[in-house]
Amino acid sequence: MRRGNFAGPPKQEGPRVNNSISANQVRLIGAEGENHGVVSHEQAMIIAKDSGLDLVEISPNAEPPVCKVLDFGKFKYEQQKKANLARKNQKTQDIKEIKMRPGIDVHDYQTKLKKVHQFIENGDKVKMTIRFRGREMAHQQLGMEVLSRVAEEMEETAKIEARPKMEGRQMIMVIAPK
Repeated sequence: MRRGNFAGPPKQEGPRVNNSISANQVRLIGAEGENHGVVSHEQAMIIAKDSGLDLVEISPNAEPPVCKVLDFGKFKYEQQKKANLARKNQKTQDIKEIKMRPGIDVHDYQTKLKKVHQFIENGDKVKMTIRFRGREMAHQQLGMEVLSRVAEEMEETAKIEARPKMEGRQMIMVIAPK
């Protein structure tokens, strides 16, 4: 027979309800928000049953714990709704990448810069990459000039998060919205 370290039943998520409340005395708030004061757990359960609702532990760390008489299903639904709304309103920031070459032509450069402006306006970071091939490695200052030109033209709407640096055969710079 295999023996493992059995952790027992899974821990309950969220507030304790009805008979899972372990305190002998609780501070009770009624269904309409009225304060019943400190009562025994049994008395609180009777009040909850009479109103056809659940006894829910709102503040377990208080002395004595604060419990409220309410519909637990509705309470959980409202909490879930709040969590979903908070997640929906959260803005994620992506990192978009623009690749260039050190000898990029003027029109190609302007097209790439227009795309960088779009990404920055949408609130995304932009990783500018200049790839060097063959003999271009001997002229890294050309790549540095291209990136400094980008930084100059973007300084009103963006800030440089990572200065240009070489990583292997490519030079990388990261800019982010201000």
